[in-house]
Amino acid sequence: MPRFRFSIGSLLLAAALPAAAQEASTVPLDPQRSLAEFDVRVLWMFDVHGKFGTVNGSVRLDRAAQSARVEARIDARGVDMRRESYEEWVRSPEFFDVAAHPEIRFESEPFPLATLDLGGDIVGNLTVRGVTRQTRWNLRASECPGRAAVDCPVLADGVIERSEFGMTSRRATLSDKVRLHFRIYAAPSGGSS
Repeated sequence: MPRFRFSIGSLLLAAALPAAAQEASTVPLDPQRSLAEFDVRVLWMFDVHGKFGTVNGSVRLDRAAQSARVEARIDARGVDMRRESYEEWVRSPEFFDVAAHPEIRFESEPFPLATLDLGGDIVGNLTVRGVTRQTRWNLRASECPGRAAVDCPVLADGVIERSEFGMTSRRATLSDKVRLHFRIYAAPSGGSS
């Protein structure tokens, strides 16, 4: 099972800032400032880097249960790389297959709000190329408690194995591991419901 590291704890703390009397609220991610990137090693010597299109999603807070859930969608079609030929390749059926699967999705199971400050694991489902796998993400402790994802980004890193999601070509020259990097911000205030 792929292991992920994802530092979104402080994002949810920021979402709780406009904590009115509501027991449940939803705070959208900011697609203008959020960013998702990836690296894959070629010939075990150098990395090929790319960045995805927009990152959308939300954080659902349940204050009564003291829990939260994260849902994120990443536009795989908007991939941007150093060379157009690389972009065409990673969009192709050989890699992300964006014509058939334009989004990468993650939805967490509920996790304790305390995880946001202290760090810890989040379990959820990741869907890439139409294949869904349960994954475990590790939250890092908040770097700017109470203001993360508002004044500073929430940074996240993870690794998936291509073969777990149906990407099995070029095994002799391309690493099975794809490293993911995220910079996440909450939408400006007024977005909670």
